[in-house]
Amino acid sequence: MFIDTHCHLFFENFENDIETVIQNALDAGVDYILIPGTDLETSKQAIKLAERFDMIYAAAGIHPHDTKEWSGSEIDEIRKLAAHPKVVAIGEIGLDYYYDYSPPDIQKKAFRTQLDLALELDLPVIIHNRDSNEDMMTFIREYRETGLRAQFHCFAGSAGDAKELIDMGHYISFTGNITFKSRESLRQIVTQLKPENLLLETDSPFMTPVPHRGKRNEPAYVKINAEKLAELFSLSPEDIGRTTSLNAWKLFGIGEAPELHKTYKIRNSLYINLTNRCNCKCVFCSRTTDPVIKGHNLKMASSAEPPAIDYINEIGDPTIYDEVVFCGYGEPTLRWEELKEIARHVKKEGGRTRLNTNGHGSFLNKRDITPELEGLIDTVSVSLNSADREQYSRLTGVPENLYDEMIKFIRSALQYSRVIVSVVACEGVDIPAARKLATEELNVEFRERNYFRS
Repeated sequence: MFIDTHCHLFFENFENDIETVIQNALDAGVDYILIPGTDLETSKQAIKLAERFDMIYAAAGIHPHDTKEWSGSEIDEIRKLAAHPKVVAIGEIGLDYYYDYSPPDIQKKAFRTQLDLALELDLPVIIHNRDSNEDMMTFIREYRETGLRAQFHCFAGSAGDAKELIDMGHYISFTGNITFKSRESLRQIVTQLKPENLLLETDSPFMTPVPHRGKRNEPAYVKINAEKLAELFSLSPEDIGRTTSLNAWKLFGIGEAPELHKTYKIRNSLYINLTNRCNCKCVFCSRTTDPVIKGHNLKMASSAEPPAIDYINEIGDPTIYDEVVFCGYGEPTLRWEELKEIARHVKKEGGRTRLNTNGHGSFLNKRDITPELEGLIDTVSVSLNSADREQYSRLTGVPENLYDEMIKFIRSALQYSRVIVSVVACEGVDIPAARKLATEELNVEFRERNYFRS
């Protein structure tokens, strides 16, 4: 369920009970552990542990604290270590101006050389950043178009920095410090991000989470960090584990690619993935590039769309869920007859239903389908996207007349179901205008969603 992407099990305080530490991790649901080296010797130790335990992988690199004697010749040794089949990244590398262990100029030289090596070897990097944020962001911006892939471990920047790094395609991770009472500002940064952009880590033996603070940290405690993230995102620990494990597979190749999910659970709701087809090409949607949500793979060819009975068989007892939601990376009303058949089953068995739609269902089915919502769909959530017709057309890639179709659908659906409209907070979208349109003119509920380009 969980992957600890950053811990240092080569430290002496693990030497006498390493097998117990590994068993504790397995018992806590940790599937894999990634150990980054901090110098050449600890990189070799990380590889030895990876050879000893199937669940362990390693990274090779030189930490900024250990670059004071950097000559440049070290890069050849790192290259050799990186050839090992269980080395999946270059790291831990970066900048650290908190301690005066290595001159900043030397740190920068070592950092740049190791970044370039990662690009040469097509490996991701694990980045350390402490009290060096301005220089760090300058560095990473220089590598924006190079294909660099990075984990920013124990994230120490601002929410704006995090979003910029995520937009570049990088991942963020937080340690047990998100459980510290004094770190409310850090938790506020977390809630401005998305689990799809995060990794789990402990930074063992450091950064021990509450309630074990003051004791040695270990990979088993990554579950505590996941539980805190779940609390902050109003998700389940399983949601966080599945999502971050997929992220670790994407970045490091650790674990396995997810299988297609016809139905998928988030929080305590069951989602129905009917189709990947959609008439919209929204700028904020990853339908055609990476149709994955909370670790669930929703990619589906139109020729492979399952019949309604397959979904009905997977649903089981719908009353165990808060609601059954028709939502995937596609427009569910394109399969309107199958949707209704499934919804009839859910309602007959006492469940609740929700439809997430772009509001073009009547246009796509060439008739007003809103009366057919009655008794089948309890809640309709429509992607409003903008209060401006022209901007709506640009954001969704459809003709402006479909804005009018969407508004008409909302007004009509309100006669038969509870209606919520949502807007993705893209740059230039007038959120107050959209909220006013929803609540004052359309008399429906309004929800704002965060936007990330990656």
